[in-house]
Amino acid sequence: MSAKAKKVTKDLIITMFMDYVLEHEKLPKTVYKFCKVNNIEESDFYLYYGSIDALKKGIWDTFFENTINVIHKNAEYQEFTNRDKMLTFFYTFFEVLTLNRSYVLFVMDNAGSPLKNLEQLKGLRKSVKQFAKGLINDGNADKNLKITKHNPQIFSEGAWLQTMFLMNFWKSDDSASFEKTDVAIEKSVNTIFDLFDNTPLENILDFGKFLYKEKFA
Repeated sequence: MSAKAKKVTKDLIITMFMDYVLEHEKLPKTVYKFCKVNNIEESDFYLYYGSIDALKKGIWDTFFENTINVIHKNAEYQEFTNRDKMLTFFYTFFEVLTLNRSYVLFVMDNAGSPLKNLEQLKGLRKSVKQFAKGLINDGNADKNLKITKHNPQIFSEGAWLQTMFLMNFWKSDDSASFEKTDVAIEKSVNTIFDLFDNTPLENILDFGKFLYKEKFA
């Protein structure tokens, strides 16, 4: 198929990139190399992404977007409690990751350093925090007393810590259908919501210490 006959979309670029990474077991060094191998024009690539690093971040953004799209196809989702909304988010997010597990494991294991790993997850972190803040703000709107309201900033940072905790757990999970990850999601979400309901947290460090000392599966 010629480059002109091939309609280049964002989804096609993502598919090509993930295939390239897995087949070559390395990242393409340049946009030129990636486009040449896949017989597409560089100009088509730059319609969607400004660099290889931007594409790597964009793939995580797409994982999040796909998760939200699936969630909102459930007509009953809006009637869920915040706890059930968070459970639904994590279950769905890890289903999306599992569909792309080989790619996810490769890019996480080959990031080179924790800081580089966090760099590619920057957009995902922002999205997860916004999602969590939205849940807490909705919950706070129904509470009259300030003392009963939850802190959206602490909860959103906690949701991101929980995401990282679960991703690391999922990476090492060798159970059938990743059943242990499902158990970890359920137990961690339920425990954390109980914690927020019953324990005044002063800062996110308290939350992080709690999360990492607990054994959820």
